[in-house]
Amino acid sequence: MAISIALSVILLLGVEQLRTQARENFSQSISGTDLVVGARTSPIQLMLYAVFRLGDATHSIRWASFQAIAQHPAVAWAIPISLGDSHRGFAVVGTTPAYFKYFRYADGRSLAFSAGGPFGDIFDAVIGADVAEQLGYHLGDHIILNHGAKDIGLAQHADKPFQVVGILKRTGLPVDRSVHVGLEAIEAIHLDWQGGAPIAGLSIPAEYVRKFDLNPKELTAVLIGLKSRVGVFQMQRFINQYRGEPLLAVLPGVALDELWSVVGIVENSLLIISALVVAVGLSGLVAVVLAGLGERRRELAILRSVGAGPRVVFMLLAIEGLIIVVVGSLLGLLGLIALSHFAAPFLQAHLGISLTAGLISAEAWQLLLLVMATGFLVSLVPGYRAYRISLADGLTPRL
Repeated sequence: MAISIALSVILLLGVEQLRTQARENFSQSISGTDLVVGARTSPIQLMLYAVFRLGDATHSIRWASFQAIAQHPAVAWAIPISLGDSHRGFAVVGTTPAYFKYFRYADGRSLAFSAGGPFGDIFDAVIGADVAEQLGYHLGDHIILNHGAKDIGLAQHADKPFQVVGILKRTGLPVDRSVHVGLEAIEAIHLDWQGGAPIAGLSIPAEYVRKFDLNPKELTAVLIGLKSRVGVFQMQRFINQYRGEPLLAVLPGVALDELWSVVGIVENSLLIISALVVAVGLSGLVAVVLAGLGERRRELAILRSVGAGPRVVFMLLAIEGLIIVVVGSLLGLLGLIALSHFAAPFLQAHLGISLTAGLISAEAWQLLLLVMATGFLVSLVPGYRAYRISLADGLTPRL
């Protein structure tokens, strides 16, 4: 029974640890970014397409608006992001080298390269870890981008291939599933396009694109870091009241908490299921001890005959059940610590969850104490049953 309780505790505390760590890492998906700016929409939608590459932006930001914001005295750095194209199911992100310099995630970690480095030429591309792994790309490989966020049925920019010059280390974020190119590249591949389709009879070869003005006209979103976080609300108000066009600036932490509350029912459901598993384990403990009382009737009767009162028998059975619960809980705690030690690298690499091996959260300790307290209460049931067994009943032989 101790093993059964240990497994139940591992599941309960494991779900709680993952829930706590996942929520903390979720809130730090863009650690160090003070504001996320986009066209006027809902904060959740802005975070979904600007950070998680989910959905599409309803409107774009003019390049002039970005320059006005980036040149504001309170702004330390600004990362422009242009979305809309794809490559074999992966999002294409148009940005600048500032993306690799200032973007932070988790507990302030910066992006790192497993091979190569940032793009330097127009048709250079930096790919995420998932893109490289799933498509088998290496440095020097050439890729062709698709027009539009989805690959199905859309034309390709086949006349302007890109060369892979960098592969990012795995982060567990949408960065791993993205192809990063320069903003000038986004403009270059669309020089001979209009209204979402190629211009009939016009084709500009890749070697001639530098003759054109490749300054971007529009952006999808902007990530902003301020010189001092004291002025974050003042800067947010400046952007939200920007007269050039309707813009929205959101604090990532606030928007992510709002987004997490939407999906919070899932984490609560998992926690309830784990609690039910623990309840089943404790119920099994009561059932086993009660079933064993039939075999221990003479043992209890002998204890009564040598002077042990009903209360002593009651306490012996209750303490026995409590010991099983405590041993099972401690075994589960040790098992969770060992499991987290081995699972931490995998969770960080594939899910982006920074699980601190051996560190148990305060909420997990509270759940562990609650399990022990509940175990003591259910142990009173077989103790009370033994209390009711009389001395005469125990000594009476059964036919």
